[in-house]
Amino acid sequence: MTALQPARHDPSEGGDSRSPDGLPPEPIPPKRPSPEGRSPDGRPSGELSPDGRDAPAASRQRPLPRTCTTSPRIPFPLVDEISRHCLEDDEPETVHVEVHLPGRLDHERLRTAFHQALARHPRVLMRQVPVRWWHRQYTWQLTPAPDVDPVVFPPPGPDALARARVRALTDCPPLDASPPLRLEVIDPPHAPRDGRHESPPRGTVLLLTIHHTALDGPAGLRILATAAELYGGTHASPPPPPTPTTTPTPPTPHHVSHPDRTNHLPLARPARIAPTRPLPHQHTTGPSSEQPQQDTSTASGNGNGSRTAKGNGVLLTDLPVPTRPPHPTGTRPPYTVNDQLLVATYLMTTRWNALHNRPTAPVVITMPIDDRPRGPQMPIGNGTRLTPVHFPPTTAPTTPGAQTVSRLLHHTATHTQALKSAPGPQLAWPASLLTTLPLPIGPRRALTRALRTLAAPWTPTTLLSNIGRIPYPLDFGPAAGRATAVWFSAPARMPRGLSVTTAATSDGDRIHLALRWSRTLLDDAAAARLLALFRSSLAATAWPPPEGADPPAAGDTP
Repeated sequence: MTALQPARHDPSEGGDSRSPDGLPPEPIPPKRPSPEGRSPDGRPSGELSPDGRDAPAASRQRPLPRTCTTSPRIPFPLVDEISRHCLEDDEPETVHVEVHLPGRLDHERLRTAFHQALARHPRVLMRQVPVRWWHRQYTWQLTPAPDVDPVVFPPPGPDALARARVRALTDCPPLDASPPLRLEVIDPPHAPRDGRHESPPRGTVLLLTIHHTALDGPAGLRILATAAELYGGTHASPPPPPTPTTTPTPPTPHHVSHPDRTNHLPLARPARIAPTRPLPHQHTTGPSSEQPQQDTSTASGNGNGSRTAKGNGVLLTDLPVPTRPPHPTGTRPPYTVNDQLLVATYLMTTRWNALHNRPTAPVVITMPIDDRPRGPQMPIGNGTRLTPVHFPPTTAPTTPGAQTVSRLLHHTATHTQALKSAPGPQLAWPASLLTTLPLPIGPRRALTRALRTLAAPWTPTTLLSNIGRIPYPLDFGPAAGRATAVWFSAPARMPRGLSVTTAATSDGDRIHLALRWSRTLLDDAAAARLLALFRSSLAATAWPPPEGADPPAAGDTP
């Protein structure tokens, strides 16, 4: 949310979920926009005018008539309430999901498919009930239909995608209008003609912006998968995960030479990403195969990277899946690609801080774990649980050797396997305690924000959210095709100020990585250097085959 929209966070006072029908979806026939469905200047309803691209999000979405029937109400769950207490206008709580398609989409057909997808996942059709400080709790009100049309079509142009990414980081969908998300359809051309492209790209980009207080990234992907299923007439339910036929390969016991975990003190302050002095007018424009795609927007609208700039920036790139040691068929590898990503994040942090002369400290990486099923019955909302992965302080050289990295990988695999197999709460116990206090939401909100400030020095170093291989093809039919790239990014609020998010398409062999940072912490040039460090750190986790042996295939499960 921007400073122009405070009422969206705190509006003034003023059943059961429906399940899919279980039948194979029917393709939606193309529709022609009717004359009455057009705006006065002739554009289809929901499209953005060229002079309204930078207007607040609420002005771009077409209001729909609200139904006056009594709707079910749901108290805010734990994660929703804590997020709602801590909202800040300067740091919008948005999740950005970006899907690239090779072909074109029919606008009205897509709008119909997306509205039908929302109806199949009615938990997303909700708005916050008006609230006052003396009320006992925040409440969601389920709605039978959207309050606003969530599908909008910005005018195509060389900077349409860049502007849409700016909006994804700065314009939070309001909580008082159902649904709390926005889907922008970016038609080509969406890249500048600067000599690096013989012709403008022909594909379409779907950019989904989600209010993280209501939903998370996996829930947004499930809704997009249902929309693709309805649009293209395909079934997007994921197959059941394979079950190993033999005992998983135990990690090699390298713990003796790894820095002792007893060096980690529970009360030790985690390392912080070293901040940098902002360099004005540091912009990297135009994506290419060798350089990441960069968003240089700021929440304040100035893009100069100054210390007064607010909001987040994001860099998008794709990386090869690092190789892993060969293992017998039917057994798990000694470590996963997720473990390699964790170690790469750790190496990136320690190398960055060493280059900036920061003292060594434990590195704590927040790792979301999502145990929800991915099929049509997937629970929609904030369903992940946040677990910390601890790395003790190290005096290792800036560029560790292969044996050191191998020990880190095996150590991390043991730790993450235990975290994933053990049940746990979504948030730490202090958060659960805060939501159960017999206080009105006003004092509870003030207490939550005060404790968050006091606990800032012990906030984890960074967040790594790895969705892995997306279990849906995201196939929009012969004309639009399957997704060729999927990025998503999570909020990077201070004091952490950095999040690393990764995903891979269902049939791809590349990791699509988003580095999102707080502009209070880093400027654009520093973020680009940090991403370069991550690239080299991830490459360092690849398994080196013995001399004379054929190199193995890249990891198959990001």
